[in-house]
Amino acid sequence: MICCLFMALGLVPGTTAAAADEYKHVGDFLLQARFKLSGDKITPIPMKPISFRVYSDGVHIKVTAEGDDESHTTFEIYRADGIERQRTGRGALEVIPGLQATSHTGGILRHLRLSRETMTITSFPGVSDQTIVSHAIAAEPKTAGTPTPASRPPKP
Repeated sequence: MICCLFMALGLVPGTTAAAADEYKHVGDFLLQARFKLSGDKITPIPMKPISFRVYSDGVHIKVTAEGDDESHTTFEIYRADGIERQRTGRGALEVIPGLQATSHTGGILRHLRLSRETMTITSFPGVSDQTIVSHAIAAEPKTAGTPTPASRPPKP
């Protein structure tokens, strides 16, 4: 299953840490929702959709906001044998190809769950009782002149 995920994401398993120019583009994602969890309260965070580009060298995942490649968060892959999910209306959990990674910078621990369909980043600030969950869905690859998913008119 690990090889299937890496092949599905276009990665080469077993590679070592690479220079920035060796990262390969593995997908684009559109941020759909952000929530703040504190105690037993879930509070939606108002936001505009943001496009993210995701790259990997097989050991790390690099996430950048579209149009700002200088600013990024790098996650270290620790598990690539799939992720569990539960579809709406179905009782059993299923394992789909996906990976998990972590980043610990500036006192904030971040956890990444990545599949071909979704990307979820959960942030745990070190001195806070709040957790931030950001959920993004896979975006269609863009070509020159193609509008972004956020700017497309709704289907009738």
